Amino acid sequence: MMINFLRGLLRQRSSVIIAIALIVFISSCEQKSKYPGPLSAEESMKTFQFAENFKAEIYAAEPLVIDPVDLEFDEEGNAWVVSMLDAYKPDSVKGKDKILLLKDLNNDGRADTSIVFADSLREATSVLPWKGGLLVAAAPNIMYFKDTDGDGRADQKEILFTGFFTGNEEAQITNLRFGIDNWIYANNNGQAGEVSFTRKPDAPKLKMNGADFRFRLDRDQFELTTGPGQFGLAIDDWGHRFFSNNTIHIRQVVAPGRYLARNPYLPSSLKTAIVNISDHDLLMYQKSETPYWRQTRTDRRNKEYQENHLDRVEYARDHFTGASGGTFYGGDAYPEAYYGNIFTGDVAGNLVHRDILSESGDAPYMTAKRGPQEQDKEFLASTDTWFRPANFSVGPDGHLYVIDMYRQHIETPLSIPADLQTDMDFDAGNTMGRIYRIVPQNSAAVKWEQPNLKNATAEQLVNTLSHKNKWWRTVAQRLLLERQDKSIIPQVKQLFAESRDPRVRLHALYVLEGMDALDAAIVKAALKDPAAGMRENAAILAERFPACLNDLERLVEDSSVRVASQATLSLGEFKDKSIVPWLAKTIQLHGQSKWFRAAVLSSEQGSSVDLLDALTKSGFSDKDEDWKKDFYKELAETIGARNQKSQVTDLLQRAFREAVIKPTGAQAALVKGLSGGLQNAEGIDDDTKAKLKAVDAAADKDAAKALEEVKALYSGIVKN
Repeated sequence: MMINFLRGLLRQRSSVIIAIALIVFISSCEQKSKYPGPLSAEESMKTFQFAENFKAEIYAAEPLVIDPVDLEFDEEGNAWVVSMLDAYKPDSVKGKDKILLLKDLNNDGRADTSIVFADSLREATSVLPWKGGLLVAAAPNIMYFKDTDGDGRADQKEILFTGFFTGNEEAQITNLRFGIDNWIYANNNGQAGEVSFTRKPDAPKLKMNGADFRFRLDRDQFELTTGPGQFGLAIDDWGHRFFSNNTIHIRQVVAPGRYLARNPYLPSSLKTAIVNISDHDLLMYQKSETPYWRQTRTDRRNKEYQENHLDRVEYARDHFTGASGGTFYGGDAYPEAYYGNIFTGDVAGNLVHRDILSESGDAPYMTAKRGPQEQDKEFLASTDTWFRPANFSVGPDGHLYVIDMYRQHIETPLSIPADLQTDMDFDAGNTMGRIYRIVPQNSAAVKWEQPNLKNATAEQLVNTLSHKNKWWRTVAQRLLLERQDKSIIPQVKQLFAESRDPRVRLHALYVLEGMDALDAAIVKAALKDPAAGMRENAAILAERFPACLNDLERLVEDSSVRVASQATLSLGEFKDKSIVPWLAKTIQLHGQSKWFRAAVLSSEQGSSVDLLDALTKSGFSDKDEDWKKDFYKELAETIGARNQKSQVTDLLQRAFREAVIKPTGAQAALVKGLSGGLQNAEGIDDDTKAKLKAVDAAADKDAAKALEEVKALYSGIVKN
């Protein structure tokens, strides 16, 4: 039509009109070339490039699914999909999200019908099957939906939790995951909010800032947990949690937040509970073209950094910037080397990244490495710039499912300059969406075998705990928790005692926990299990049984660093002074690690002068090492911030002892720590705080004199 229009103008022989028309035509072409159009699901799939012998199959595509962001399979193999139609819409028109039930009626491995289970939702992000219905995360709520009359639509709705952050849809409550420990976890991205539980209206509201969330509906419990995690939560066989978060594609929780929270006086340097575990940082291998807006924005920012002499560089491509959907692969359809890997999408780079987890030496966390075939490429990379692998799921068939939101633009408009938005259509793709199944190249076409765990007997569910595919084991555990059929407890105990697979033994252990059938004897056996992951979880459960204390104490010397770390954290739940020598042992063995120092100092006994005495008796000060000064400072700072008179007075007396101050700089570290802690303590007036600050600055020059000044200053403070 544009060509015919131009021909008509040319016949008018008007040079002015011709010029205008040509400008319009060229401008139109330029605008179209900035952002290429969509491909069909079949065409897009042809652009997929795998590092190894895998291929993609279409499980579902538009119009059956639109803007999918989550997929979960229930105990009958039903596929539940969150359709996030609200994405990037103004507040005035939000409330269009849906929960869909996909079915494969002809059993050819591809969904051919879609049923709307629930609609008119606002910013739904995640679902999780529970008691024949679905838990749904849709800020500000976590809700429960159920179809009670069998028509395929939810007719029962209950708001369980409310008060979560409702701002940017990229940073809301999401990623509902059933953990091995019977808790349900959710990412909150550390966003503020005051969350209440409607079933316990009198319970105090949780202040969510900086934390994630977990809850148990079988016991009506809810609490903060370590965060912040954004979109992507992987939980491995042993309960370790891994997050995806934009540029940092994989982080691990090292210390559950409940331990660090028990000591509000812990130095800020030790309050970190998560760590970036990637050994390859931001680098990724992108095959798609860089979007015009991103390159332009990056060029502007780099120019600004240079003009302001900032040591900072932004990258427009080949670096993680939209990492999301981190998912643990526990399936049985891939080669054995893939079990335990974590798959993460980068929606900006149009690719799927794979991490292999390995032990991290003397650190209580894992290291994430690239696969041997992926040193210079990704597990899956596409040249289709609309391919947006936002999330993943592992199905009953053991395959990885890629949830492709499929949009021209995936970034929130909040992060893009207004002038670059003028030729960007954030609605482009809002009638599209795909779900791909990734299968080995030599696999025959997948024939869907519908699971029927819903009708399984309790005995059959116990047997299913031994399945090679984690999906089956997890669903069986959840169903046993829901049913509470305690007649199978002897069978579960037998499985715990006899299974050769430690993963199965752990499922059995937590089934017993969920049925209130644990006792000290069972936990003691788990504390001595040959598998480190079993011992680590047993340490957590030992916190409930004083009779397990002696066995727990010995685990601080465990050959596994993660077991020793958890044992140290768990010991801190006991008030018994018998734990002090073992906490001192932890400092001697692992004190160079800030994670272990935090584990010790987070406890009441581990942040007392008694710990200093135990270390002195053990010859701790005989060898001069720099990290010991860090520990002295952190211990003294904790004692100072708590400001219990007896503790501070005792520390001031012990700081003069030759056995304590033998290492170079130890006395200065104690003085600086105590002074710094007192400056943050309650009950210290501003004048004294100012004087303490001056002493703190002078401690390195003359520690003995500074200590005398602190002692004199403190003598005027009354604090019991």
